[in-house]
Amino acid sequence: PLFGLVGPDGVPVGFDVEIAKIIASELGIEEDGIEWVETISANREPFIQDGQVDIVVATYTINDERKQVVDFAGPYYQAGQMIMVLEGNTDINGPDDLAGKTVCSAEGSTPAERIRTEYPDATLLPAGAYSECLEPLRNGQVDAVTTDNVILSGFIDQNPGEFKLVGEPFSEEPYGVGLEKGDDYFRTFINDVLEESFEDGRWVEAWESTA
Repeated sequence: PLFGLVGPDGVPVGFDVEIAKIIASELGIEEDGIEWVETISANREPFIQDGQVDIVVATYTINDERKQVVDFAGPYYQAGQMIMVLEGNTDINGPDDLAGKTVCSAEGSTPAERIRTEYPDATLLPAGAYSECLEPLRNGQVDAVTTDNVILSGFIDQNPGEFKLVGEPFSEEPYGVGLEKGDDYFRTFINDVLEESFEDGRWVEAWESTA
């Protein structure tokens, strides 16, 4: 929600979608000429490496491990990892309260890896996608869901009165555009497009139309 979601007419909507449209337009590609491919955290690098996609724009945190196999343009957005719990939960107020708790996050994501390595006293329940964490949270199978604040905010917005964010962001998650490793020309091109979008108002327009 808010970043990349299939709309009621089957067309993707969200901030990431708008960023991808801006890049495509600078390549001379109209919206109806874009081939949209859904990615989840675990398959973003393979899709780029295998040539299934040209770019990935999908709340994709730039980090050193991923830069071993793909390149990034950007960042175009700065997010931060947070925790979402049921509205009535008073036990969890930040990551230090996750000890002894069960936490859901998407397998292959930066937030899931951070729970494994930095909060080992928590039990991680990996999911294929963040949306798959909602029902386990509702039914008590997990105590919390963790990922980037903007993603969690989308779920809270979609399900009023059910969930809430607790604590403060405990990481920095710079979102970048993933592309084939070594394609310096394309990476520079995308960086130039992003810079232009910041300056000419298209970035703000994309954010305000989807936030």
